[in-house]
Amino acid sequence: MTTTTEFLPAPLWNEALFTGEWSRPAKALSSVIEPATGKSLGNIAMADEALIKQACQEARQAQRKWADLHYDERASILRKAISIAEQHSDEIVDWLIKESGSIGPKAQAELGFTIKSLIESAGLPSQSHGQVLPSSAGRLSIARRKPLGVVGVISPFNFPLYLAMRAVAPAIALGNSVVLKPDPRTAISGGFVIARIFELAGLPKGVLSVLPGDGAAGAALVADPNVAMIQFTGSTPAGRKVGEAAGKHLKKVSLELGGKNSLIILEDADLDIALANATWGVYLHQGQICMSTGRVLVQRKIYDKFKAMMIEKAKNLPAGNPATEQVALGPLINEQQRDHAANLVKAAVKAGATLEVGGNYNGLFFEATVLSDVKQDNPAFIEEIFGPVAILVPFDTDAEAIELANDTEFGLSAAIISRDVGRALALGERLQTGLLHINDQTVNDEIINPFGGVGASGNGTSIGGPANWEEFTQWQWLTLKGDAPQYPL
Repeated sequence: MTTTTEFLPAPLWNEALFTGEWSRPAKALSSVIEPATGKSLGNIAMADEALIKQACQEARQAQRKWADLHYDERASILRKAISIAEQHSDEIVDWLIKESGSIGPKAQAELGFTIKSLIESAGLPSQSHGQVLPSSAGRLSIARRKPLGVVGVISPFNFPLYLAMRAVAPAIALGNSVVLKPDPRTAISGGFVIARIFELAGLPKGVLSVLPGDGAAGAALVADPNVAMIQFTGSTPAGRKVGEAAGKHLKKVSLELGGKNSLIILEDADLDIALANATWGVYLHQGQICMSTGRVLVQRKIYDKFKAMMIEKAKNLPAGNPATEQVALGPLINEQQRDHAANLVKAAVKAGATLEVGGNYNGLFFEATVLSDVKQDNPAFIEEIFGPVAILVPFDTDAEAIELANDTEFGLSAAIISRDVGRALALGERLQTGLLHINDQTVNDEIINPFGGVGASGNGTSIGGPANWEEFTQWQWLTLKGDAPQYPL
């Protein structure tokens, strides 16, 4: 593959000849595969434990100088990064489409989220860093926010650019340095693009390092004594391991994990609007989103009609190569994810669900699928599928809808469609979830909002908007007197 500009020079990714100040040579290479075609997009270097250790040491050394810079100098680099991302938007979107299997509109939206994250982060250095506390006469008492130091970021494949940048940008803006380990499957759009943006923006050497690697590299990052915090976005099983290791090393940790999110459609809903919301929530990016609508709970009075509409809609959602076709569904990321989805569909049918449409695949292209009458003990009701599969479940009362939605170890996102906003809000107040949307679907993020889940969806810590101050800084209490007191002992 050739790039359209010199934004991301080919040697940067294809020969592992890293010329940027943010990178280091490595021996092991990994091929980045285009999921739609199975072709190699090029090779990337894979970091080992020694390389992680070196990067963390350099990050700690660079962090102090970076934090000591005038706040406007740090903000200026963020502002330059915004301009660079906008200038090279076409090439960045092209990488997202080819590397992650994103359809065009999703890739464009992801770039938009990423730029907005940079915009919001550019404003952080000039915001208030604390507050003056009440104290006695002649004594100044201040609670102020200080950078943590080195932040390790482990990011996923599904929204690779944004889900890395939403941690990298605010962490850097608030005076931290960052070591980023992107998923090797999307190391270019989830790592090298970010590194190149900041390199061109003038970020000092050592403040950001991008090191794709396997689980051993991630474990080394979590364990490194120079790292003060880990921000992890990924699966719940992997998140449990990261949380356990971070706790062992007494590190601050932010876990953004999986979800089994419910969209509740009440009997008074406009069915066309409900269908549009359900389709978006279930099938966007082939269902490979932590906020994807994992269950569509439909009140029984409208269940049969809505089911027929959902089936017809699924039949008309084309799948194909988003780099060359106008399609609704691109490929799943790899064979493992495809097989996981296919096996869950088979298990669901074996457990009593009805396969209304779909369930088949061609290569990594998985058909839009609808499973109906899924019971609470069905594997498809319980497990996160991460594929384009609609799970339809009827209910009778609001209390039953609440019970169904809360019957999960996850607690990320929930949504309710109804003309009766008061009723929907009262129902929503009883849902155990970090994100709640009335008259919308479950896949929502506006960058300026706190984002986080509870239970198996995360450790309750939020990222984004005002929560970034809580995430990437720590409180220090400072008192000041004109003269030291004489204590009696």
